[in-house]
Amino acid sequence: MENSLSIRAYTRQRQGHAHDYHQLVLPIQGTIQIELDDYSGGVSVGECVVIQAGTFHHFRANESARFIVADMTELPKNITAPDFAVFSISAPLLSYLYFVEKQLEHEVDDLLEGAVFDVFSRLLAQQENNEVPDPRIRAVQSHIVEHLDAELSIESLANIACLSPTQFKKRFKEMLGMSAFQYITLQRMEKAKALLTHTDLPVQLVSERVGYGDISAFSRRFSTYFGMSPRVFAGNRE
Repeated sequence: MENSLSIRAYTRQRQGHAHDYHQLVLPIQGTIQIELDDYSGGVSVGECVVIQAGTFHHFRANESARFIVADMTELPKNITAPDFAVFSISAPLLSYLYFVEKQLEHEVDDLLEGAVFDVFSRLLAQQENNEVPDPRIRAVQSHIVEHLDAELSIESLANIACLSPTQFKKRFKEMLGMSAFQYITLQRMEKAKALLTHTDLPVQLVSERVGYGDISAFSRRFSTYFGMSPRVFAGNRE
């Protein structure tokens, strides 16, 4: 087995297996539900799950979700500890994953792909394990991903976490490196991108599916994230 990066999609049907190499799954659209010996829950954009060689695991995901998967013969020393089953990745690594996606979709080039993997490995080696994920915040993350079409207030999310609004905002940012509002917006934009890419839903309905009743507000936010309006983005896929 050679070290490699690939783009994957999974199904909603629960599947399970083990392999004789290490595997990292890093969402770039959507969330994967995964079950390991020491972790069970969702892994979303901005996070990574480490599946060590020989570990039997179950997994499922929405068909529209997409992931960068790294198959590795060896793991960097900084992520071999048990606490690194799931961790938040740095902003540079997340940005690099989107480059990896574009490159892998563009062409097959063994030499370039080897260089891409080397950079990925170096960025991975820089990741820091601050603490084990807080189950209260993870419960909020799962709620956000499953209810992107609803109003998501700080008060309601704090109630889910059983924290005061002030404590919740502080804890959320400590854990994810971004505010709850930024996280919600990120998830909404990624879902909108997935819907516009993989379905023929009209922009108005996509806007509603990700919690925007005002299509103008949705278009402005989408344009800020992806450099083009949702209508232009949808037109370019055809």
